[in-house]
Amino acid sequence: MTLRIENTLTNKKEEFVPIEKGKVKMYLCGVTVYDDIHMGHARSIITFDVVRRYLQYSGYDVTFVTNFTDVDDKIINRANERGIDPLKLSADYIDKYFEDIAKLGVRKADIYPQASTSMPYIIDMVKTIIDKGYGYATPDGSVYFRVKKVPDYGELSNRSLEEMRSSGRVDLDPDKEDPMDFAIWKAAKPGECFWESPWGKGRPGWHIECSAMIEHYLGGTIDIHGGGNDLIFPHHENEIVQTKGACGCELANYWMHNGMLETKGADGKTVKMSKSLKNFFKVDDVAKQFDKYTIRFYYLNTHYRSPLTYGEEFMAEAQAALKRLWNNYRDLQACARDGASGEDAKDLVEASRKEFTEAMDDDFNTRAAIESLFSLARTTNRMMAEKTLSKEGAASVLAYMDEVNDVLGILPEEETADNGDFDAIMGILIDLRKELRAKKQYDLADMIRDRLKDAGYAIEDSSDGAKWKKL
Repeated sequence: MTLRIENTLTNKKEEFVPIEKGKVKMYLCGVTVYDDIHMGHARSIITFDVVRRYLQYSGYDVTFVTNFTDVDDKIINRANERGIDPLKLSADYIDKYFEDIAKLGVRKADIYPQASTSMPYIIDMVKTIIDKGYGYATPDGSVYFRVKKVPDYGELSNRSLEEMRSSGRVDLDPDKEDPMDFAIWKAAKPGECFWESPWGKGRPGWHIECSAMIEHYLGGTIDIHGGGNDLIFPHHENEIVQTKGACGCELANYWMHNGMLETKGADGKTVKMSKSLKNFFKVDDVAKQFDKYTIRFYYLNTHYRSPLTYGEEFMAEAQAALKRLWNNYRDLQACARDGASGEDAKDLVEASRKEFTEAMDDDFNTRAAIESLFSLARTTNRMMAEKTLSKEGAASVLAYMDEVNDVLGILPEEETADNGDFDAIMGILIDLRKELRAKKQYDLADMIRDRLKDAGYAIEDSSDGAKWKKL
C-alpha cells in the first residue's frame, strides 16, 4: 500500500507523489504570537509533527517550514495595552512558544520564518503582483489583490464569489475596486509599527506573508501545505491566488487540514476552542497536570481530520489507556531481561508493522495505528502470562515499539532508552526488600514497596521472584 492523503483541494483521497523523488517540501501555517499557545493550536502542531515524522520514517528527506505571524493587529493592540514595542511582545511569545512545544514532545521545524524579518520577500511579491495586473495601490498607500483576475478563486473552499459576497465577510472600503478584494499591504496608521515600501509606510496583510515565505524558502510549488480547517477560507484561499498571481504556479499539490478542537458550552453544545470566545486552555497550564505523552496520545487516538472535544475527563481517560501500553512495555522489558526460552516474535512483529504502516498510509490514520499497538500488547501480554514469549522475542517486540514510537512519541524516552543503570538500581531495591522480608523486617520491606508505588513503580511478587513495572 502506498501513502494516500485526503486532499482538501480535490476533496479526494489521493496517492502521494512527491514533486522530487525522495524529497518532501512541507509548510504549516503557524501562530500569531500575541499570547501563549492553547490546546487548539497544539492539535495542529502535533498533527503535522507526526506527519513529518512518518514521512521521514517512510524514507523521505523532509524540509519542514512553519511561520510566526509577528506583525498583526492583535499584536499591535496587545502591545499598546502593555505599553511595549510590538516586536518585543511577539519576540517574547516566540520564546514561550518553543518552551510550550517542548511540553508537547514536538520536534522543531527546519525553518521558522517571521513576518518582521521577511519584508524584502514580501515587498518583492507585492510588487510582482501589481506588475502582473493582479494588484493595485490605493491613495492611502495600501495594496489590494484583484480576486476577479483569478477565475477559480474559491476552489479550495468550494465557494463561488457570489456565495462569498453574500456571507457578509466583505470589507466595504470605498477605495477597493471590488468588495472581495483583500489587502496584501496595509498603509500604516498613527502609532503603528511600519516598514518603508514603494507605496509608503506600511506593513503586510496577513495572507501575503505565507505566500512570500513559501516562495523564498521552498521555491515554487510545494508538496504539502497544512493547517487547521478554520484557515481554509479566507487565509489559504488567498494564499493560493497570491502565488498564482505572482508566480503563475500552484502553491501546493496536497492541502491537509486538521479538525477543530472543541469545548462544551453551558448549553451542552460544542464550539470551536478559540481565544476570541475565551474558551481556551493554555498548553502551559494543561502540561502541569498531564505529561506530553498523554497529551499526544489524546490527540493521536482520533483521526486528525475529525473534530475532537476537550475536557479534563477525556485527558484522564487518555492517561489511563496509555498506562496500559506503558505497563505492557515494562513487562516486555522484564521478559527481555529475565525471560526464559519460548517463541520468537518475528511473525508477530511483521504483522504488527504491516498494520501500522497500512494505517498510517491511509491518510495518517493514527487512531488505527495506535490500535495496532494495543492489539500487539494484548497478544504479548497473553504470551508472557503463558510464559511462551522468549527473551529474544520480547527484545524484538521492544525494538519494534521503539521504531513506531519514533513516529508517535507516546512512550516516555526513559522507557525506550537504554535503562541499564535504572534497572540495576531497581534490582538492588528488590534484593534489599527480599533480605528484609527474610529477616522478618516486614515494616521496612513494605516501606520500600509503598515508597516505590508513590513514585509510580510497582513491585509484584510471583513464583519467579519479585518484578517491577511502571504504574
